Amino acid sequence: MHNLKTSLSASLLIVLLLATAPVQAEADEDDQELHEKRMALYKKTETVTQIPWYYIAAIDQYERNSSEEDKDDQLVSISIPDEMWYGLGNSSMIKNESIIQFFQGKGKDGNDDNKADPDNPEDVLYTMASILLEYGPSHDEVKIALWNFYKRDLTVQTIMNTAKVFKKFDGIKLTDRAFPLDTAYNYTINSNWGDRRGFGGVRIHEGSDIFADYGTPVKSATYGVIEMKGWNLYGGWRLGIRDINNVYHYYAHMSGYNDDIKVGQVVKPGDPLGKVGSTGYGPPGTSGKFPPHLHYGLYQDDGYSEWSFDPYPYLQRWKRMSE
Repeated sequence: MHNLKTSLSASLLIVLLLATAPVQAEADEDDQELHEKRMALYKKTETVTQIPWYYIAAIDQYERNSSEEDKDDQLVSISIPDEMWYGLGNSSMIKNESIIQFFQGKGKDGNDDNKADPDNPEDVLYTMASILLEYGPSHDEVKIALWNFYKRDLTVQTIMNTAKVFKKFDGIKLTDRAFPLDTAYNYTINSNWGDRRGFGGVRIHEGSDIFADYGTPVKSATYGVIEMKGWNLYGGWRLGIRDINNVYHYYAHMSGYNDDIKVGQVVKPGDPLGKVGSTGYGPPGTSGKFPPHLHYGLYQDDGYSEWSFDPYPYLQRWKRMSE
């Protein structure tokens, strides 16, 4: 009877897998098509404005990931305020570009249909690129334009980092992930996000601890840019990586870094960063106040504030992917 139940369970699993495979394949094809359409629009905008495509793509990516709405299925997610698009005196929101210009609005006609429509993806990208072009197409000029548009340093930094990643890998579909430790070594993941901590005052534990031996290789879990490196009273030798989804990845208590690691460096999943240690809870060089482990934290930015969220489910998923 036990063998019969086992056979029936296995058969049911196979049927379910066969049934869901075409659905998943279709979803993957739709996702690929969406990315290709986005890239085509970014490249077209670059051609007509000379603003490099990766800046436009990075702005679109940033707004998609900081929106309260689910915009994953939208072709373009950039939102330009109505008063900026139409001009302050254009209360009727007339889409004629000459009328918009008369009222000192920014809206542009990007697809030659004689309308500057904030709901049209080509018009939105062309308008955004034109706003940047008021300052110029160079790295520093785009940075100034972004600050004047968003008025927030972290937003500018995130967009510029994302553009740097898109440029290096010449694409926007960068969905691979890796477990932050070499899975060939022994390790244990603790689900201790939110636990109480006492050192330095009462606070919560903003991460998951991955216990492993000294010297276990630490890896990048994502595509991103190294934003921070150095000593911290709580985290010891630590690193911070900002990814293309407005998420900050925090690595702490490391024994040290790989020789080539530097701030501003673009990384991809699996890139070596350093080694597991037990540094922290004291002045630079303090070590051994707790067992060796990697503290791994995730922080989401929504364009207004940044907060910690539980990395444990993601670590479990990336563990399965890496093994």
